[in-house]
Amino acid sequence: MASTALGEELSCSICLNLYTEPVSLKCGHNFCRDCIVTDLDTQEGTEVYSCPECREEDVEHQVMKKRRKLCNIVDKFRSTQQKEEKSEILCTYCVDSPAAAVKTCLHCETSMCDKHLTAHNKTVDHVLAEPTLSFSSKKCSIHKKLLEYYCPEDAVCLCASCCLVGEHKGHEVELLGEALEKKEKLRNVLETLTTTKERTEKKIQNLQDQKRKAQEKADDEKKRVTALFEDIRRQLEVQEQRVLSEISKQVEEVSLSVNDLIKQLEIQKDELSREIGHIEKLCNMTDPITVLQDQELNEGDQNVEETSIRDLDDFMISLVLHKSITDLITNMQFQTHFNIQEKTDLLLDNKTANIFLDLSDDLRTASDTKKEIYRPLLPQRFTFYTQVMSMESFSHGRHYWEVEVGDCGYWDVGVCYPSIERDGEESSIGYNNKSWSFCIDENNEYAFLHDSQKQVSYPESLVKRLGLYLDYEGGRLSFYQLSDPIRHLHTFTTTFTEPLHAAFYLIYGAWVKIVSPVFPIKP
Repeated sequence: MASTALGEELSCSICLNLYTEPVSLKCGHNFCRDCIVTDLDTQEGTEVYSCPECREEDVEHQVMKKRRKLCNIVDKFRSTQQKEEKSEILCTYCVDSPAAAVKTCLHCETSMCDKHLTAHNKTVDHVLAEPTLSFSSKKCSIHKKLLEYYCPEDAVCLCASCCLVGEHKGHEVELLGEALEKKEKLRNVLETLTTTKERTEKKIQNLQDQKRKAQEKADDEKKRVTALFEDIRRQLEVQEQRVLSEISKQVEEVSLSVNDLIKQLEIQKDELSREIGHIEKLCNMTDPITVLQDQELNEGDQNVEETSIRDLDDFMISLVLHKSITDLITNMQFQTHFNIQEKTDLLLDNKTANIFLDLSDDLRTASDTKKEIYRPLLPQRFTFYTQVMSMESFSHGRHYWEVEVGDCGYWDVGVCYPSIERDGEESSIGYNNKSWSFCIDENNEYAFLHDSQKQVSYPESLVKRLGLYLDYEGGRLSFYQLSDPIRHLHTFTTTFTEPLHAAFYLIYGAWVKIVSPVFPIKP
């Protein structure tokens, strides 16, 4: 009874026989490999695959795991069952005291114990097999002769007569012993193929896992990108409002300026109307003495003053737009740069640097130092003031660059002609007609200088970074404070007659740094 119950536990629910190469599904139920493969193949084309026992469903072809321990248990149970079957087969000749048979003669269809087997071997040369009661499976169903050969072509066992006559005549046949040896080789091949198949299934499972992970990662990336672009759109709206606000602010300033001028002109107009009326009245008088003695008649005040109207600063708008986009990219944590092939590095010219100016190795930073630095005396070198010029010069086009300034000492940032004096008081940037600059002076005042003319400036915050815009043909040099928001500080207007170099003056520990290459501004 215990053996029967164990046999039921070790039986496949599909074929109802003991497991052959048992495998398990994800749900934990076990089946013969061939049985479950056949069953799942029949479900091909349906939306889901299900376990034949519990009906648990899965959208993908279920992966089977080989149950090695269960396979060993089944093999041991099958071997034990065979021994029990053998022990039940008794010797045909031991009638009075039955003894267990050790061999069965397939010719005589009798089973024998050791004693009778010895006697049987001495008399005849018959084929002996393991004890069995099933003789029909050992003999040909047609000729009733012992099956001794195997036909690989038809995959059947044959007797000697089948090899000589009938449908198997002329086929290449093998002795059963040789076929069994080949069968053992096939078992080895089968085991190798099974192992390979398992590895293939594992690879398939790994690929499916990778596919699933890739899909999950793609879903996460889609969410991230969607959120990123939503943030970009939000920030674009913010930056758009920033630029539009700058335009609106300029329009309002221009409108206020125009309104003030209109009021002034209206006053002039009323005054002119009053004078015109008074003069017309005098013209109608006949008394010349009255006309000549009129104190309000003033022929010298009839000219109308020329007035200038402030225009929109289109470069200021473009600069705010540029900075807005730059800030947006920075906020998005992207690293980018201007893809302008014509941009050039703006470097300081060591040949012009005063001996008390220290230049960085990359020629972008200059700082005032009390220690004298040995430099050969050259015609280009500034000898009176601690100044330096750039190597590059601008003789045409529109250009933009940026510099940082220190928060100590006094400095000048600007441009100059190469013909500027290099020695004496006339060599100071801003104090001659060959240079233009923005500075912070000994009174801690910001001011713009040209030809010794000083115009004080009052920025709303400490100036740390400047943007310089040069329109050579347009005769325009503009200074912008790169703060938040960007502020236009001043614009020089003139006609440039020589190439222009960037120029710097530093004293009392001041320093400046060129923080961007020169960008050409296309019209």
